[in-house]
Amino acid sequence: MFTKYGPQARAVLDGLLEKYRDEGVLNLDDANVLKVTPFTAMGSVVQLINAFGGKEGFEKAVHEMQDALYQETA
Repeated sequence: MFTKYGPQARAVLDGLLEKYRDEGVLNLDDANVLKVTPFTAMGSVVQLINAFGGKEGFEKAVHEMQDALYQETA
């Protein structure tokens, strides 16, 4: 699923996966997560969300990632 996104969007998804791994279940589609490290070094919240084509694209990408995670663990 990572191949359909550009480098900045992939970096955000990688960072979300790290957070998920380190901290357990998070509300990954909450844009507020983009206000903390490591995301603050990647750009502003608006820039990061725009890397997915907007808020809907960000939420869709995160939901796809979550679906893939849960399929692998099921």
